[in-house]
Amino acid sequence: MDQSQLNEMCRRQLELSAVHEGESVVVLSQGHDRADYADAFLYAARSLGAQAYHMRLSTPQSSTGAWAVGESELASNPYAVEALKQADMLVDLAFLLFSKEQFAIQGAGTRILTAVEPAPLLAKLFPTRELRDRVEVGGELLARAQNMRITSPHGTDVTYRLGVYPTITEYGYTDQPGRWDHWPAAFVFTGAADDGVDGQIVIAPGDVLLPFNTYVNTPITLTIEQGFITDIKGDLDADLLHSYIKSFDDPRGYGMSHVGWGLDHRANWHGLTQFPGGMGMELRSFYGNVMFSIGPNNELGGPNDTPCHFDIPMRGASLFLDDEPIVVDGDLAVKEMQRTDRRS
Repeated sequence: MDQSQLNEMCRRQLELSAVHEGESVVVLSQGHDRADYADAFLYAARSLGAQAYHMRLSTPQSSTGAWAVGESELASNPYAVEALKQADMLVDLAFLLFSKEQFAIQGAGTRILTAVEPAPLLAKLFPTRELRDRVEVGGELLARAQNMRITSPHGTDVTYRLGVYPTITEYGYTDQPGRWDHWPAAFVFTGAADDGVDGQIVIAPGDVLLPFNTYVNTPITLTIEQGFITDIKGDLDADLLHSYIKSFDDPRGYGMSHVGWGLDHRANWHGLTQFPGGMGMELRSFYGNVMFSIGPNNELGGPNDTPCHFDIPMRGASLFLDDEPIVVDGDLAVKEMQRTDRRS
């Protein structure tokens, strides 16, 4: 994709995100990463009549190699945070998710769009209003539920006690003050009470470990009691999962985080084989996946802000809200959320 195509795509994105004349838009990047994205968003914002500028953070001096969520270079620069809080919209190319700084910026009313995936994937999964409608239907169902049960043919049977934390919808653009979204995305999620997850989850071959960006080859059996993983059984994949969590030296890394399902029929389960270099948003969004997460729940307002985080989309699972089927064997059971190009 050449720069002119990227410019036009980012302009269409900001149109969906309701950028207009008189607004202020800040593009945040880090080091030399995604400089072409920064230029494209600056062009897009200015072409829509907004005031736009670019804030570039320094490259971190050291790294553990782990995906430590919530850690930001903004943590040592409160003046930059204050400047970002004055903007109407922030385009985040540095990935602030789970950070205190992002929460502060949102709290000031700034809407935030994260965009870090490869440009061809941004184009393939460009957000649509129809997809937003589908996601918002799911959000309404999830927000009303008090109990979630997830099962699978592989042995998963786990319950989540809901009603404590808010429901989050992601559909790939943001046009409301203080709202965050991620381009591309099409899924809905919430979190259980801190002690409200109990049962067994079997992560089966073909399920996905993010941020490893790998497909599971050998089953992993998790035992969960009162919101925390108490046992991890299996072969190599289980050992890798356990070793990674243990490396953070934080028992909260075994906590159960958000849970929900994917709604984008254009997203492919095999997407990791086509778009390397991203963070797996296609896998979070593919139609009918049931995704549970391990680690922090501060994104939902919870107390767990551990930097150890996993998102795990599962194929072929079933999800029930207050005993009503929502996802059945990897397919949406609610008409208003079903794909419009039904395949036989």
